[in-house]
Amino acid sequence: MMGGPSGPNGASGREGGRSLKTRVKTARKRSLSSTLWLSRQLNDPYVAQAKRDGYRSRAAYKLLEIDEKYRLLKPGLRVLDLGAAPGGWSQIAARKVGSEAGGGRVVAIDILAMEPITGVEFTQMDFLDDDAPARLMAIMGGPADCVLSDMAANAVGHRKTDHLKIVALVELALAFACQVLAPGGCFLAKVLQGGTEGALLAAMKRDFAVVRHVKPAASRPDSSELYVLATGFRARPPATPDPDDKG
Repeated sequence: MMGGPSGPNGASGREGGRSLKTRVKTARKRSLSSTLWLSRQLNDPYVAQAKRDGYRSRAAYKLLEIDEKYRLLKPGLRVLDLGAAPGGWSQIAARKVGSEAGGGRVVAIDILAMEPITGVEFTQMDFLDDDAPARLMAIMGGPADCVLSDMAANAVGHRKTDHLKIVALVELALAFACQVLAPGGCFLAKVLQGGTEGALLAAMKRDFAVVRHVKPAASRPDSSELYVLATGFRARPPATPDPDDKG
């Protein structure tokens, strides 16, 4: 995957004993947080590698690494990418399942617009819409084999609040996934350190055979970002009507 002389892990960041790290000057109208973010982007080897490899975001390498280890994305599968823009994960999914060549299906959704990607069917919509599960399964031609979510709630900088927001978002994504996944399917979602505790983790263990946390190398070391991977979806049988219910 990555590494070697041309990859992020092989770059020394030095030439002739002199550091090549790019320094960002603080602009008058730029906040400190924006300046720090820009500095990380400019000096992030994965950002540079993504540009060279033609990926839309550095997040592509996170999915590549996770899939390399757990083999989630196989030729012919149906994949649903939630909150897909700008499309880094959709690019990887399309390549892995073969939808670029007409095999498998990758359906991406986001409330934001996204530029077209070969092998990806994009729909601008909110996965929380009441008709979203039915609409998306119709587009895919059946239930999904894998639901991906690299979504993150907008951070406010308050650790406890941000924790609650990401947990709430993952709970919604999980509930949605359970409506569209085929038996044996998988669910991969971004969380924060300590973000899958209590009721959320119990729900995942109830609905999936195996639940694990994953921290890919492409996640920034100083970030609390983490992923939860749930495999072996146990589809719930449809509710049977009560014969005594006259309603």
